[in-house]
Amino acid sequence: MRRKAKLPFDPKAFLAKVDGGRSVSDYPKNQIVYVQGDPADSVFYIQKGKAKVTVLSEQGKEAVVALLATSDFFGEGCLAGQPLRMATVSTLEKSVIARISKADVVRVIHEEPSFAELFISHLLARNIRVEEDLVDQLFNSSEKRLARVLLLLANFGKDGKPEPVIAKISQETLAEMIGTTRSRVNFFMNKFRQLGLISYNGHIEVHSSLLNVVLHEKPELKTRDETISAE
Repeated sequence: MRRKAKLPFDPKAFLAKVDGGRSVSDYPKNQIVYVQGDPADSVFYIQKGKAKVTVLSEQGKEAVVALLATSDFFGEGCLAGQPLRMATVSTLEKSVIARISKADVVRVIHEEPSFAELFISHLLARNIRVEEDLVDQLFNSSEKRLARVLLLLANFGKDGKPEPVIAKISQETLAEMIGTTRSRVNFFMNKFRQLGLISYNGHIEVHSSLLNVVLHEKPELKTRDETISAE
């Protein structure tokens, strides 16, 4: 008799099956999920929404080290023996986030090969993303870094349909994400808008043409009198 093909792992179905060690919560915008230094005893899964990961140095300097979106896991460091959270996670918009106990995640990794495969894929994708972020920070201009962050926030280049309209986000937050000043972010946002790469009036709308900034160098706006030219 022919064996039925095994259905792919469904994270939502998995969350519904986990008893006792799972909770799902609604988080408003700018809500902290956990703080750097908190006990690391669970893994989180974003069912809907976006979040940022920030690290605070001993000198009090804060840096955004990662962006998270729907279908992302985070907090998985506890599975490798991490006793305390190494960063703070807070939402960038209204989000629905599931918290799964470390014990339940470990159990399902052993019992559900499809989940183990999905989780390994997540970890590999996260590692690739960290490498890309490092290259971006070391070698790309602040203009390119800002364009890349806007595209990531709009889900360009990810599975699923892009979401060109980004929830309201401050220029201060964007500056933290790319490691520059608010004035530089304001300069490039105005440039992108004049070039027709984005639109914003309360919300930012990202156009696919912004990819050209990431893929190719754009001419700088040197003075107010110079004409802006786009490729």
